[in-house]
Order: sequence, then structure tokens, then C-alpha cells
Amino acid sequence: MESVLLYIFGVLIIVVGLAFSIGLHELGHLIPAKLFGVKVTQYMIGFGKTLFSRRTGETEYGLKAIPLGGYISMIGMFPPTKPGEKVHASSTGFVQQLSDAHPDATATDVAGALEDAIEEKSEPAGKRRAFDTLVQDARDVSAETIGDGEDSRAFYRLPVYKRVIIMLGGPAMNLVLAVLFYGIVLVGFGAPAASVGAVSECVMPAGATQQTCPGDAEPSPAAAAGFKPGDRVTSIDGESVTSWDQFSAIIRDHPGDQLSVNVLRDGEHETLQLTPKLTARPEAAGSEKNVDVGFAGVTRAGDMQPQPVSAVLPAVGDNIGAVVGIITHLPQRLIDIGQAAFGTEDRDPNGPMSVVGVGRLAGEVVSIDTIPVVAKAQTMFGILASLNVALLVFNLIPLTPLDGGHVAAALWEGIKRGWAKIRRKKDPGPVDAAKLMPVTFTVVVILGGMSLLLIYADIVKPVTLFG
Repeated sequence: MESVLLYIFGVLIIVVGLAFSIGLHELGHLIPAKLFGVKVTQYMIGFGKTLFSRRTGETEYGLKAIPLGGYISMIGMFPPTKPGEKVHASSTGFVQQLSDAHPDATATDVAGALEDAIEEKSEPAGKRRAFDTLVQDARDVSAETIGDGEDSRAFYRLPVYKRVIIMLGGPAMNLVLAVLFYGIVLVGFGAPAASVGAVSECVMPAGATQQTCPGDAEPSPAAAAGFKPGDRVTSIDGESVTSWDQFSAIIRDHPGDQLSVNVLRDGEHETLQLTPKLTARPEAAGSEKNVDVGFAGVTRAGDMQPQPVSAVLPAVGDNIGAVVGIITHLPQRLIDIGQAAFGTEDRDPNGPMSVVGVGRLAGEVVSIDTIPVVAKAQTMFGILASLNVALLVFNLIPLTPLDGGHVAAALWEGIKRGWAKIRRKKDPGPVDAAKLMPVTFTVVVILGGMSLLLIYADIVKPVTLFG
């Protein structure tokens, strides 16, 4: 019973941490929007049915049933189609306005209703295209939130740089949180120290099952160099070594090269000559492709070593690079996940997961008795750091309704206006963001399908700590 409660507690930590991260993300939009004078009508954490809300001034603050996102509603993101027309409103959560009209409808129902509306309005219009109808429907829905005399407070009237600041405010908050959480993980708890736990006596062939070395076996590089359990590596060829990951990376990158390794043994420094052996290892977890790397034949001890503050930003940068890599190869990743969920393939532990999968991992970590409490806390902060990196990178994708899409639209407007000014041409005016609604609708449908696939895979074929 206790393990079940701990499992639930681990899941709740991630849910609360995710909601907190989303709340600060939206706060990153809200603060500059208000400072620049834009009227913000709603600040919401989550989607779906409103559980709690309170109006303070002109803004309604609330919490919704599904804590998987959030939004703020700003008036005037859609400029008028013609000079003199009334400005229209939208929000970073525009799709929520559509679903609020039918709170019990599913995403499929909303999509179907939108398609029906396009057909109904297209028939009397004759030649009116469905594309134009969708754009106009978006304007009609969003225009209901605009009050008289508020045109000057419209989002689209801000200079380009102010709009970019507002839209980048959310991802910037996630970056700050990622740095904070990584600081707690690396500086507060530390990283695995470059301390040797065990030394292999010999080089065993791949797939070998025997536990002892044959008489004619080749000594492992570490054994030949004189490594002993408890040695702490302090430098390699004069380069300071502060973590096991750094030590391992140097070994992998120098097969066949003689390395001068300084170790601290029983309070005394000794220098060992290590020549990593060339071997083949999988390129990544679950990958069938092998790459040539260096091999020493040592395993790390379990002690942790606090890292300097200077190690935090590189760790965040490495995580950002990993998330970018996942997004770049997302189509193939989703195919692999589909094959795993509906077939016999194994899940890639380094692949994308839904919040359900992350919650399951967190629950598993917290509920295991053999993991020290300090290690559990470190893992929780590490997960929250990675979640914020994912929110940061994902929201910068230049497609609406993501923040990056709004930034791209604002920058495109700045380029158009700047080019017209250089050529001494007439100001082309603001970019009509309403025309991006078909893109927004398509992205929402794709993200919804992707989320359903990931959640299903995390239920029927989850990634676990022990496979």
C-alpha cells in the first residue's frame, strides 16, 4: 500500500510541477502584455472545463480541468481586413474559444463542426473558398471580446519588437526554470563523480556469459593501466575532470590513444597511462547502428560530486540539442512508437513520451525502496528541468498556434515594412494573422493525434526504469 501511495505521490509531483511551469510560461506572456498596454481578458492554466476562476480588474484568472497547457487571451491579434474596420481579437489559446462553445465536445467533434460551418457558409457564397471562410469564421469568433474604444490597446498595433517580446516571454520563463532546476540538480545534488567502482580484469567478447576471465584473455585497458576501485579521476592529459560523464566521453573519443590519467588514491595523486581499446557500441539506446568508440573496462562508483555553476548552462544546452534532435526526426520517431504500441517492437527509452509516460517514470522512481531519498529528489528536479526544456523548444517551432508561429508572423511583418521603407514604397500594413488559421487548425489536429498516440503507447507499452 505504501509503494502505491508513493507512486501516486511521484505522479502528483510531476503534474503539479508541469502546471507550475505552464503557469509561469503564461505569466511570461502576461507581464509584458500588460506592461505594453494590451488588454488581456483571460489568464488560464489548462484546457477544457473551468474549475475555478476569479476576475481581477479586466482579467479573468482561472484553472481548467486538463492541466496540459494554458493560454492568455489578448485583444487585437487579428488586424482589420480593410482600413477603418473594427479590430478583431484572438489569443494564444484561440482553439479554446472554439471549444468553450461546446464544453462536452471532443476534439473530433470541434473539428467536424468547423468543417460543417465551412460547408454551410461556402454554399451560399458560391465561389467563396473554404479557406476564406475559415479565416472569416476565426475573425467572427474572436471579435466578440472586443469592446468599444479599445482599438488602441490591440496587440497588432504594437511595434514588432514588443510583440516578439510578449510571445518570447513564455519560452523565456521555461528557460529560466530549466536553468534553475539544472542548477539544483548539478550544483545542489551533484553529478556522478569520476570515481571508479569496479575494474574489469579482462576484455570479454560481446555476448560472453562466463563470469571469470580465461587464462589467455587480454587484460582490459583499465586493468593494464593499474586502475583500482575507489580511484577518483582528477585530470586527463592536464584537462580537469569533474564528472563521470566527462571521463567517459574522453575515453569514447580516444580509442588507441595513450592518455595520461591523474587519479586520487588514498589521499595521494598517481599518474596512470591508459590506452582505450577500440570497440563497437550502439550509436544510441535501442539503435541497431554501431559506432567505433574507446573502451576502458571500468564502472563508476555511486558517489556524487557537486558541479560548478559553469556546468549548468552547458547541461541545458545539451538537453536543448537532444530535444531539437527528437523534433527533427519526429515523423520517424512516431512511426517507431506506433510500431511499438501496436506491435512487438520495443520502445526507445530516449524517444518522446507524453506527460502520462513521464508521470509513470516519476511514480516508479519515488516508489522504489532501494533508491535513496536524495537520489529520488534529484531525479524529480531533473525531470522537471527536462520538461521545461521541452516546453521551451516545442513552443519555438515557427507554426501557429505555438509562440514561434506568432514570432515568425511579427518578424515577417517587420521585414515587409522595412523592405518597403528602403524602397520608398507604401507601408504594406500589418500581416493578417487570421490567414494563418488553416495552419493553426492543421497543427492542432496533428498535435492532438500525436498526443493520443503517445498517451496510448505510454499506457500499453510504457518506458520503464528497468525495461
